Amino acid sequence: MNDNTKGLIFAGFTALLWGFLAIALKVALYDLNPVSVVWFRFTVAFILLFILLLVFDKNLSQAFRKPPPKIFIAAAFLGMNYLGFITGVKYTSPSNAQVFIQIGPVSLAFAGLFIFREKLTWKHSVGFVLLLVGFWLFYSEQTGGLSGKTEGYTRGIVSVVLGGLSWAVFSVIQKTLVQKWNPNHLNLMVYGFCSLMFLPFVEFDKFPGLSFADWLLMIFLGLNTLLAYGSLALALKYTEANKISVIITLNPIITFIVMAILGHMAVTWIAPEHFTLLSIVGAGIVFTGASIVVVSRRKKTS
Repeated sequence: MNDNTKGLIFAGFTALLWGFLAIALKVALYDLNPVSVVWFRFTVAFILLFILLLVFDKNLSQAFRKPPPKIFIAAAFLGMNYLGFITGVKYTSPSNAQVFIQIGPVSLAFAGLFIFREKLTWKHSVGFVLLLVGFWLFYSEQTGGLSGKTEGYTRGIVSVVLGGLSWAVFSVIQKTLVQKWNPNHLNLMVYGFCSLMFLPFVEFDKFPGLSFADWLLMIFLGLNTLLAYGSLALALKYTEANKISVIITLNPIITFIVMAILGHMAVTWIAPEHFTLLSIVGAGIVFTGASIVVVSRRKKTS
């Protein structure tokens, strides 16, 4: 198996994990509040990564000797990303949240134009216009079918958008730090800080009431954080970033397909989603625009 194939497999695995993530979050919210779920995800990721590094990384102590101050700012924004996304899932639906979270990678791409002095191309402009048109069409169609009950939906969408923007800020800071710091050490500090940040707001009294299936779901959510980012790092190691970006940006399609299948099966453990033809078209335009922006070839200006 050549390196390119390995990279695509790892990228596909990341997309698969993120495609199921929103659905798993929606189910987890039946028993826990958003903060408790987010705290659990970061805590599990921190514990597992710490154990792995303790066994395989002889330089682990360097991560705690003199951590860069900016990593705590980055961690705060990643925490807001997690909280914003799950809040959006709570007030809307998995597929709705997946559509609007695309503002994250697009914002990161545009940040590169100003912060990392990358060159603006016509593809960026076309992609961004498509993104805005898709957002407007999708939002209009979805709110049009709510019979005036749009306050909760709008709150959820705003939360997702803020979460996406927070992820872009986190990624920009992280990109400046990985030049000098071990990425695993940075992730460990981020997970640990976020776990502590959300700790005071966790509803610990709800955890004893979780069923065995609920605990399996929560463990999956914790592993999702660790495995998705680990797989993404391996994908970047083996193949070009633009190929990975296409796969990652289109991961919401997995969510749409799975939710459609669950709706057809009439399962009772998650509410079905309903989309008009125009809302589906709007979602498709969003994914197309985001993909164009993210994968556009960019060169630094002189």
